[in-house]
Amino acid sequence: MSLYLWLHIATISFPLVRSFEPRIAYASRWKALFPGIILTAGFFIVWDVIFTKGGVWGFNADYLTGLFLFHLPIEEWLFFFTVPFASIFIYDCVIYFDKGNRLNVKLSWLATLLGCLLIILAALNIHRDYTFYSFLFAGLLLLAQGLLLKPAYLGHFFVAYLFHLIPFLLVNGILTGGVTEAPIVWYNNAENIGIRIWTIPVEDTVYALLLLLMNITYYEFFKSRFGLKHN
Repeated sequence: MSLYLWLHIATISFPLVRSFEPRIAYASRWKALFPGIILTAGFFIVWDVIFTKGGVWGFNADYLTGLFLFHLPIEEWLFFFTVPFASIFIYDCVIYFDKGNRLNVKLSWLATLLGCLLIILAALNIHRDYTFYSFLFAGLLLLAQGLLLKPAYLGHFFVAYLFHLIPFLLVNGILTGGVTEAPIVWYNNAENIGIRIWTIPVEDTVYALLLLLMNITYYEFFKSRFGLKHN
């Protein structure tokens, strides 16, 4: 079995087992979770295929099963399902443990500020594809949250994002060669700014923000539509 596939199993195992625990009751909101994961995955997979074909990043066959679909290893497809599943579990835990709902505040100003900053940084790096598009897409979504949607869940989102950086750094560190002879996922440094956290391109932190926020936006929409609430 490939190391990349083992990372998926490790990523999803704890939140999957705890999904049926009655306090968090994560499984009770799966019908709001999975539509958003699928919609978000569609966006990211198209982006992934384009960047893989363009040589912005790629994959080391030594750590893969060898199954590919549209130029992407099957493990990369799984990334957009297992990682959001685990990340939104963290988000739901933040909501559960925020007993006084003190974090459920409208941080529209912060989303707007970060969105403007990321769009400026994108414009300054227009010749670097990974930097430009990850910063641009994340900036635009943050601006939409801050100026148009102005949701109360931004407080919970930002806290969950900070917590999710802990497993993110571990998993992405392994993917980018932190503990292996060669990286599982390699990056063309001409397409990023070259700043790394351990072995992780700094752009990955923005990419992760975009992935989590897009999933949570859909998750909250479908929760509202289906009338689902937290315990």
